[in-house]
Amino acid sequence: MSIFLTKVYELMLKLRFVFSYIAPWQIPWGSAFHAFAQPFSIPHSTMMFFQSILSSLISAPLNPFLGSAIFICSYVRPVKFWEKNYNTNRVDHTNTRLSSQLDRNPGADDNNLNSIFYEHLTRSLQHSLCGDLLLGRWGPVSSGDCFVLASDYLNALVHIIEVGNGLVTFQLRGLEFRGTYCQQREVEAITEDVESDKGCCCCEPGHLPGVLSVNAAFGQRWLSWQVTSVKYVIEGYSISDNSATSMLQVYDLRKILITYYVKAIIFYAIRSTQLVDWLTSDDIRTGLVEYHKKNFIEKESAFNQNIDEDYDVLAKGVSRNSFYNTYSDWIMFCAGRRNDEIPCDKASHLVTLCFALSLLGRRALGTAAHQQFSSLEFLYGLHALFKGDFRIAAQKDEWVLCDMDLLKKVVAPGVRMSLKLHQDHFTSPDEYDEPSILYAAIASHEENLVISHEGDPAWRQAVLANRNSLLALRHVTDDAIDDYKIIMLNKRFLSFRVIKVNRECVRGFWSSQLQELIFLRNRNPERGSIQNAKQVLRNIINSSCDQPIGYPIYVSPLTTSYADTNEQLHSFSYGALQVTRLTTALKKAWNHLRLRCGTLCRGSSEPIDEIIQGAVPSVREPGSLGPTRGRIDSSLSSPRTGTRHLSTSTNRSLSGSAPQTGIKLSSSLSVNAPSSTQPSPTGGPPEPTGSQQRTRHKR
Repeated sequence: MSIFLTKVYELMLKLRFVFSYIAPWQIPWGSAFHAFAQPFSIPHSTMMFFQSILSSLISAPLNPFLGSAIFICSYVRPVKFWEKNYNTNRVDHTNTRLSSQLDRNPGADDNNLNSIFYEHLTRSLQHSLCGDLLLGRWGPVSSGDCFVLASDYLNALVHIIEVGNGLVTFQLRGLEFRGTYCQQREVEAITEDVESDKGCCCCEPGHLPGVLSVNAAFGQRWLSWQVTSVKYVIEGYSISDNSATSMLQVYDLRKILITYYVKAIIFYAIRSTQLVDWLTSDDIRTGLVEYHKKNFIEKESAFNQNIDEDYDVLAKGVSRNSFYNTYSDWIMFCAGRRNDEIPCDKASHLVTLCFALSLLGRRALGTAAHQQFSSLEFLYGLHALFKGDFRIAAQKDEWVLCDMDLLKKVVAPGVRMSLKLHQDHFTSPDEYDEPSILYAAIASHEENLVISHEGDPAWRQAVLANRNSLLALRHVTDDAIDDYKIIMLNKRFLSFRVIKVNRECVRGFWSSQLQELIFLRNRNPERGSIQNAKQVLRNIINSSCDQPIGYPIYVSPLTTSYADTNEQLHSFSYGALQVTRLTTALKKAWNHLRLRCGTLCRGSSEPIDEIIQGAVPSVREPGSLGPTRGRIDSSLSSPRTGTRHLSTSTNRSLSGSAPQTGIKLSSSLSVNAPSSTQPSPTGGPPEPTGSQQRTRHKR
């Protein structure tokens, strides 16, 4: 019976796909052939119906021929459509040629760089998807269903492969950030606010509150997709990209960047734990002999008064005196933050080292920019240093090769930090004039911000490790035009629209594209079968297919999500049954039972202790025995058993007390109890009864 119902449901999905695709009022004509094939599909409606029944029986997709209104039955395919190794291989500096990293136009596009965000989205879905499906946030879900996640930047197709008890296997296919025209039209149809539609046929009378208008309700009925969640929140990264060309086009803005560049080099040089070794190294001192001279002046074309703050106009170069006059306050402040005392006067070796490193860094930037001052060449040189391409061309800079940590730990992070400080300058121009504020800002950025090139493996590790903020300088080529962007990532919760797509629609389009490209050899990139069709999301579905059929920028491997990893579901549910969890629960119940029983036993002995300690008078005051007799009789039902019960309960309840205390309390109660004593015939003190003698004899 279940198989029969499954086949009927599959037939219903196929018919819905066909009806919404060939509806006359929304004909998706992508080419002249579509217009020609549309009227010829009407006489074959009966044949199409029988093909739908046959394809449902054998679980074969029903695909439109060349994207037209003529449907044919394809061969049988599984739920996953086809078996393939979906293990994604990353492309970074560890597995690419060095020449491709250093060339001016390596051919890397932003799609390869943006794929890491879909990988991070896959990791986030792996932790929360199964729990969200159990909570009903995506509506009813079964094996083979397809969903589209749409946001401002990220647009992905999620294919549910298998649904089990407490687990879900899925696959995510990420689309391009900058989609084509057809993709943008379909994304607009997804995000369209249908509640604002007030039309009814040809007029606009409006609609009742909470009810769609007639036109909107009719249009939503003839779609092969539906919005199941308007706001699905998941952890991700917000991406902001700013054009670096506009930020560094003016000489004044470049001058600010170079100033922060020099200050960052001084910061990392003085803060380094190897500073003492660098200052005492004979090889480094030998290389810095020329820089240590009092009247040293660097006259090269790489230095210019328009971009160098310490440029000496009279000397026509960067002199040691002008450098010290410009950056002496910053050098002294950084040196004062060290635990040890290092001389930082004008003739010190520390000033010489900082001066030489600043010249080396600026000369390396000029070499990478080919000694050109145009905006594009300057950005090219800055990007080369940002990714670590330092080329020591001058012989006077070869002293830095004595210790490569000077480049790796001082100059390279100085370039990257200067870019972040330059961005902060736009929000607060005069804030970093104070050395203390600038020092705290650099230290804070170094701790909380990851600044790296996107091809560096550290970038991918930082994204997958959920670091809060990341910054990178991206170089992309769009239509043979170089473009540089500053990419800023901030971790936050992203809002997606979840759209459930007819799974037979997805299988039909994928099989249609496979037939057209592989078997019919139609390689036209603007073929009509991939043009936009809002009612079926044809372009989004075809773009998400595997290459070379589609062109997704990321296809995840088959990923399994478990219900236990969803924090919200785990907070109010017991979770999966495990032996360790059962044993832990039993131990917890047993400890709770022991604690409860001990509390009840202590609670039953508290009134007797109060009677003994506060209400029972001393034996030496026989006149006060009368008022207490009734209270003691009401507390102890039997004299003999009461004496034994009090002695036993008192000793048990008073844990850790000496045994003599219990004996004394029992003896005092036996003396004061009226039913347990008899007056002496001689008028002396009362004599104990037989039960009291037996009790004392036992003790």
